[in-house]
Amino acid sequence: MERINLIKSIHGGGGIAMYELISRLAKNLPLRSVNGGTGLDEQDDGAIIPVSGKNLVFTTDSYTVDPLFFPGGNIGKLSMCGTINDLAVMGARPVAISSAFVISEGFPLSDLDRIVNSMGKISRIANVPIVAADTKVVDKGLDLIINTAGIGIAKNPVMDSGLNPGDKIIISGSIGDHGIAVLSDREGIKFGTRLKSDCAPLWTMISKILGYGIHAMKDPTRGGLASALNEIAKKSDVGIFIDEKRIPIRKGVMAASEMLGIDPLTLANEGKVVIGVSDSDANRVLGILQKTRLGKNARIIGEATKENKGRVIMETPTGGKRILDMPLGDPVPRVC
Repeated sequence: MERINLIKSIHGGGGIAMYELISRLAKNLPLRSVNGGTGLDEQDDGAIIPVSGKNLVFTTDSYTVDPLFFPGGNIGKLSMCGTINDLAVMGARPVAISSAFVISEGFPLSDLDRIVNSMGKISRIANVPIVAADTKVVDKGLDLIINTAGIGIAKNPVMDSGLNPGDKIIISGSIGDHGIAVLSDREGIKFGTRLKSDCAPLWTMISKILGYGIHAMKDPTRGGLASALNEIAKKSDVGIFIDEKRIPIRKGVMAASEMLGIDPLTLANEGKVVIGVSDSDANRVLGILQKTRLGKNARIIGEATKENKGRVIMETPTGGKRILDMPLGDPVPRVC
């Protein structure tokens, strides 16, 4: 592990640097799980807490997106969707959310109303109440930071470490939409087509496939698809082989990525899920996803292998192969 002397923005980017920092800090915390469940050591999307024969799933996240309002959403919608999705990809039905605001002095109350209104809309759509809240006001700095924590209930929790050789890998839709939408709006860059964030709550879609052979799930947020696949491969101790030609990417996102020199596989998504499913159930799960609004562009993009354990190997459009590494951090900071 690289010696860390000073915190840098890359340590919050969802890549190698962030996981090294979390592992370092966790050593100072002697209690990291509850009742034999999972916790900080697993570094999954949430912790599993067995209580009275049920599996509670608990998750927390903070949001510092810039700009606060972007095509397809705002920081309030993002915070709700992000927490709902962290629970959903662990197979947990979201039950309740808390929200805390760190607000810069002088922040317009009208903007805060718009943001909270967006949170209320997602709460109603997803049927997940916001049951606790807090506010702190600080000297001028970042305009607004939102922390949301959520609890859910999972009959059979799904973890990153459950992938088996032979399982198929599905992505629920086009990648890179959120990262490029936020970046282009922040920088005032026009690409000939209006790019929009994919920010959306995924529980309703995910709940339809949980009765099948789902062995691993991950929402490819910070660090994008590359981080999500590498996390699953390493924690499951399997290799993952993917076909780059199968990965759905919008033309506008691809064009913007090429112009900016960014790999779209490392861009954040806020309304997609990576799914590891048994070979026998893969086509059925794909068909279910494609009948939903959020999963209509779902694709099988690869499979798990016994070879290359802990690595992701990608076949390029020209037929060559390359290692798809986890990025050091998100190439576009402050997108979530």
